Amino acid sequence: MPLISDPGRSLIIATEHDVARGVAFLVGREPRFADIVEKHGLPPVRRVENCLASLLGIVTEQLISLQAAAAIWKRIEARLHPFEPAAIVGLSHDELKQLGLSGAKARCFHMVSTAVQGGQLNFAALEAMSDDQALATLVALPGIGPWTADIYVLAALGRADVCAGGDLALQIAAQDLFALNERPSAKTFLTLAEAWRPWRSVAARLLWSHYRGLKGLGQAVN
Repeated sequence: MPLISDPGRSLIIATEHDVARGVAFLVGREPRFADIVEKHGLPPVRRVENCLASLLGIVTEQLISLQAAAAIWKRIEARLHPFEPAAIVGLSHDELKQLGLSGAKARCFHMVSTAVQGGQLNFAALEAMSDDQALATLVALPGIGPWTADIYVLAALGRADVCAGGDLALQIAAQDLFALNERPSAKTFLTLAEAWRPWRSVAARLLWSHYRGLKGLGQAVN
């Protein structure tokens, strides 16, 4: 699926070419982004399927390390695949917590799965919405906050201009790349990112690459 650029429609990132277009724009606006590309190459597309499993995977990643999230998700996937809403709702909170989820995340798994089961959350409908509509639909679900909604719309819907201002890794990377005196707050990050429209999601991909470099982590491959 090529990048959509018709007036009034959201830009969609689906291929490396789409990422490259965004990077070219961003380097023109902010030359320091070029240092990331020179060191780590173009960032990956980082798309996931628009489905319940992907949303629950992002919920799992909230406020914990990448390594911890991967370990917990491996247990969740082994138990919950193929992620049928009724099966998830049928598990107790304690059973979900035994997989490594916090109490709040276990409740969120239940509430989101109940919303899918009842039709309040429809992934095909979500894909047809504007960025703002999709974000609003997600944050209206109990347990889904702005960070989860931002990451989902960026990764699962592939929108090109989502800004996850509350993402800690993005804040740390921006502080280093732009030599800021302190880690930017979500509000400050959003202000900084205004110059990156309409490719803020690609800026996030670049900053995530920079963060991985700072932490000595391997670069993401998808």
